[in-house]
Amino acid sequence: MKIILTEFARPRLFPRLPRRNTIQDISADKFERYLNEHDPLLDLPGYAPFCRLHVHRNWTSTRCLTVPITDDNRSCLRSSYEARNRSELPVLVRWLEGVEAPVAGYLIPILYSREQLALEGSPIEGDWGVVGCLYTDSPSEIPMAPITMMRNALGISEGGSGIPLDPVAYRRSVDYWDTHANWR
Repeated sequence: MKIILTEFARPRLFPRLPRRNTIQDISADKFERYLNEHDPLLDLPGYAPFCRLHVHRNWTSTRCLTVPITDDNRSCLRSSYEARNRSELPVLVRWLEGVEAPVAGYLIPILYSREQLALEGSPIEGDWGVVGCLYTDSPSEIPMAPITMMRNALGISEGGSGIPLDPVAYRRSVDYWDTHANWR
């Protein structure tokens, strides 16, 4: 099985100007090589048949993707309308500013099949493409953000995957993201 770091994920996980809340201590090419040379601890099903999550112990100093919202940091919450890339419409996002998360125990690349990526107009020369990565304390998935679930349900033309909204998964996502936020 050959894993490719997609052009969608590359600038988000390895931006030209490094940020503290992205993958640390490794280049994009070395990250891709690592995923191809090391079997995951776990291979979990994703939210759709074309999606897999490969759980790896964190071999970098990358910090957790999210932190709990507390009374002490609630005043640090910020929001803005942002797009993930130039072809997508901006959506409302929020984050904690001036907060630092602990070092993650696990890196969990989110993989899409070659067939799905071709449907989305992003063909790859491998079997699976990395579209994102979770940085967590536990070897399990962080619920997809509600806005990402909605974008996916809108369809490929809006930057999603075309997977209909699952109300149970959406409520689970809201429960998590109501008490957690990304950080910058």
